[in-house]
Amino acid sequence: MVREIISLGVGQCGIQLGHQTWQQYNAEHHIQPDGKYHYMQKSGPSSNSVALRDTSFLCFYEETGAGQFVPRNLFVDLEPNVVDDVLQSKYKEMYPKEFCLKGKEDAANNFARGHYTIGKEMIDKVNDRLRKLVDSCDNLQGFIINHSVAGGTGSGLGALMLERMAVDYRKKTKLGFEVYPSPNLSTCVVDPYNSLLTTHW
Repeated sequence: MVREIISLGVGQCGIQLGHQTWQQYNAEHHIQPDGKYHYMQKSGPSSNSVALRDTSFLCFYEETGAGQFVPRNLFVDLEPNVVDDVLQSKYKEMYPKEFCLKGKEDAANNFARGHYTIGKEMIDKVNDRLRKLVDSCDNLQGFIINHSVAGGTGSGLGALMLERMAVDYRKKTKLGFEVYPSPNLSTCVVDPYNSLLTTHW
């Protein structure tokens, strides 16, 4: 029995990191950008297409009735640009639009805006979509969360989502890939504060 894993991308960094990860998963598991499974050619005298017997990738993908494999994935951002970029890429058919959430106003590199004000307005919608993903699983193993702890959305909304998940999915594994700021590359003076608040949470 496959134990499913749900991936989350929060904020610009989390979505871009998640999008690159899904491209790698597709390459490894022979899934085309539109979500269709690419049957491998059999070697030898017969050149008929055959399905691979390895179905372990189904922990990351869900098969639709049309035979498309869509990621068990939720992208969330408080501003629309990055989500729109993903939905206009060549992988746009692979991501269901209902699991690509975007707001109208970003958190402006401010933990408090992502956690207490703008992010709080969006958290119920996020929880609803996450619940839908969980309900579509037979035996959920856990979550993979991609986000930056330096910006406003990745830090503030990311921490808020992790708080809710700690209550709603207490016994499920949560694996986080956090991107921390570097003093050499930092573009914002409040990066260390956002990182400290997120990590402390």
